[in-house]
Amino acid sequence: MSQIQSDEPQLQKALDTLDSLLTAGESIEAWATQRRIFAIKHRRTVLVATTGRFIALTRKLIGGYDTADIRWQDLKETRIQAGIFGADLTVIAQSSSDLNIASEVNRAWTFQGLRKDQAQALYRICQQHDQAWREKRRVRELEELRAKSGGVQFAPQAFAAAPADAPAGAESESTRRLRQAREMLDAKLISDSEFETIKARIVSGL
Repeated sequence: MSQIQSDEPQLQKALDTLDSLLTAGESIEAWATQRRIFAIKHRRTVLVATTGRFIALTRKLIGGYDTADIRWQDLKETRIQAGIFGADLTVIAQSSSDLNIASEVNRAWTFQGLRKDQAQALYRICQQHDQAWREKRRVRELEELRAKSGGVQFAPQAFAAAPADAPAGAESESTRRLRQAREMLDAKLISDSEFETIKARIVSGL
């Protein structure tokens, strides 16, 4: 039995089809469909937000269906525009995958005439997953920057004073770490409060 049910037989067929596309352990968190008035010349599009992705399914007039899906890690932006008779949802995805955010080519879909309450629920789920993956990317970038800078850590022991026999004229370890922290702040990888904490630890170790 499908995870979501409808009183409309034709719509239920689309929901059953979507349910059959889910992978093991994947579950539906929210769904939406177009109002009939917006789908006079074609079958209505059904959208679902699952634990792993966003899926759009449109059944063809004579058998079969077309689908499009976006993994949450590829989601770049979601917009909603609500009116009197329905809501439009726009979903933009980057063409790159995984945690890479340097993509230059995006994919975009706009789904018109959705039921407003359903579209709003779908929008909230999209935003939640988008924020979660933004945080994952931020952490990943922070880790990569740490690795490039020689493994600087934010633990207290990492900010001990530089060795007394450091070569004259060379950048001290404390200065280097403070510079790296400033670069992270400028790149918005850490907050102002995190930077102040790091700076205080470095200074206290001098």
